[in-house]
Amino acid sequence: MPDQSIPEARTPDAAPEAATSDQAAPRAENLSRRKLLSTAGATGLVLGAAGGAVGYAARPAEATPLTSVGDGQVMFHGKHQPGITQGLQARGHLVAFDLRAGAGRKEAAALLRRWSQTAGRLMAGEAATPDDTDVARDAGPSSLTVTFGFGHSFFARTGLEKQRPASLDPLPDFSSDHLDKRRSDGDLWVQIGADDALVAFHALRAIQKDAGSAARVRWQMNGFNRTPGATAHPMTARNLMGQLDGTRNPKPAESDFDRRIFVPSSGSGDPSWMADGSYAVVRRIRMLLDDWEQLSIKAQEDVIGRRKSDGAALSGGTETTAMDLEKTDAQGNLVVPLNAHARITRPDQNGGAAMLRRPFSYHDGIDGDGVPDAGLLFVCWQADPLRGFVPVQRKLDRGDALSRFIRHEASGLFAVPGGAAEGEYVGQPLLEG
Repeated sequence: MPDQSIPEARTPDAAPEAATSDQAAPRAENLSRRKLLSTAGATGLVLGAAGGAVGYAARPAEATPLTSVGDGQVMFHGKHQPGITQGLQARGHLVAFDLRAGAGRKEAAALLRRWSQTAGRLMAGEAATPDDTDVARDAGPSSLTVTFGFGHSFFARTGLEKQRPASLDPLPDFSSDHLDKRRSDGDLWVQIGADDALVAFHALRAIQKDAGSAARVRWQMNGFNRTPGATAHPMTARNLMGQLDGTRNPKPAESDFDRRIFVPSSGSGDPSWMADGSYAVVRRIRMLLDDWEQLSIKAQEDVIGRRKSDGAALSGGTETTAMDLEKTDAQGNLVVPLNAHARITRPDQNGGAAMLRRPFSYHDGIDGDGVPDAGLLFVCWQADPLRGFVPVQRKLDRGDALSRFIRHEASGLFAVPGGAAEGEYVGQPLLEG
């Protein structure tokens, strides 16, 4: 799943792009909670703590001690919400909430204000409240990000139907769907990520407590990625199928990156409150690992269209070498099969459809048949899901070789507004407009 429909899983220790001005990572002297003790002779290495975008081959970066993982800090306030363009994080929680009976626009506004204030404090490395649980007492911010979004049902619950974007219309049905409605959709969505599990849990607990009488948890999913410093050098991470996952994610340096990923401030069909925001598609994709692991390495590579060892296309070269879709072997057969996942998901095979994939792997134990309940918490970002996720998924439905080995078990689509300025909260233009 290294290309477009299944999100990439770049390791968080891969070198990020330079941080943008609205979410640049402050230096260590600005950290105000717990500063990690420096360890003389630390042997672990980590590269590039916070800031850049996910999804492409890592560049060499200067190594720093593993103990600096906690120093990574992402700004809460800015043009875009955090947790979209930052590198993959080692631990994540995806949570959907429904407003409680009787709660409406006023209660939702108060909740988003509380959540934004809490997220801002935690991301700065501060305690959530004066009586904080102290779960993360000894850790730095650890590149914590907290991101908020609105589901389709939120607008009817708050009397804001006229402000609901057309792009938030429910996703169509797909043949690979086996969706559990109890673990799909929701009025509100929160994405939490960090490079430390306790820091991520601390944020999750604070967000849940802040919901109070306004909202209740609808569903929660927990995920992980490679821990910073786990590899000898920065590299694309592997998913639970053992594949390097995510070579062709859009890059911020590309001229059309913002147009593909973020809603423009003018000239779109979206309401003004979505300016500089994005749309998140969330899918819980179970990997049928017992079936997959019965395949030979060659058969697995034919399903994906890339070498398992280094992620290079079967047509040759390195991980970043452009795939030659016309190359044939001595017998005249296409080197990259027609139904290979990497072929089908290429943007140039889908009218330029692109999305920024930012996933977490998950493992929720072994079921009663002894089968692992494991796979991918797929999260992808785009300015318009009808031009990003939907056309690619429809094409995958028609003949992706990978479909035999995965099952989509939960789904959600959320409107994620732009970032909040200092003194404001996420969603304020919608809720107070």
